[in-house]
Amino acid sequence: MKAFLGMGLLGSNFVRALIKQGETVQVWNRTASKAQELEKEGAKAFANVADAVKGATEIHITLKDDATVDAVLKAAEPGLTPGAVIIDHTTTSKEGAVQRTREWKEKGFTYQHAPVFMGPINALESTGYMLVSGDEAVITALTPSLSKMTGKLIHFGAEAGKAAAMKLAGNAFLVCLTVSLKDTLTLSKSMDVSLDELLQLFSMWNPGTLISGRLQRMAAPDQSKPSWELNMARKDTQLFLDATQQAGNHLVLMPVIAALMDEFINKGFGNHDWTVIGK
Repeated sequence: MKAFLGMGLLGSNFVRALIKQGETVQVWNRTASKAQELEKEGAKAFANVADAVKGATEIHITLKDDATVDAVLKAAEPGLTPGAVIIDHTTTSKEGAVQRTREWKEKGFTYQHAPVFMGPINALESTGYMLVSGDEAVITALTPSLSKMTGKLIHFGAEAGKAAAMKLAGNAFLVCLTVSLKDTLTLSKSMDVSLDELLQLFSMWNPGTLISGRLQRMAAPDQSKPSWELNMARKDTQLFLDATQQAGNHLVLMPVIAALMDEFINKGFGNHDWTVIGK
């Protein structure tokens, strides 16, 4: 039997998927009505979190942050079955994941951090990506169960907390990507480029294929042999800024990027590859 704590959009759909797979699931949420709503779909809701975990061999968590996870687990502890496995899908700090792995082991329980790149639809359809790291034996034992919840289970080795770090790195990329797309949309609007035209461009040219090579170029010890000079990249950046300003619009990231480029140009890197600004 499984317990699931945290019935937000992600957690509730995880529960729905587990029920469809034939699992018996006990659920809890701070706002009790969200847990009770799942009873009509076959879950058993509890108002008290310690009651929700009684008899469960796997306790899954989808909560807000480190503090919330710690508080909920403390409240649930009196009801935990000896030897139960706590599987935390919450995006947390690396330090928090490491600390909980150690502390719950000392208490006689297994804590496994398994953050996800999954939205609510992914959770319902068991698609997307789930990340794990830590004790090899624990991960091997949990793999059959976790694999049913996700499209791909990605193992990042034996270091506790590595999965948490990888999740944060990925989220940082997604946050920056979204803001960069905001700038792209603003610039396009400023130049009378429609959304359909922009989508047409990206349907034929996929910049996502450049990520691996770009990361390797940025990490290389020498950017003195450019494929795109910093001076030229700065020129284009100014064109972005000018076109947007002329249209009375405002870019978010580009002014910061322009200032960073100027800093490196002033240091004598203008003829280097523009990825030198990643140093």
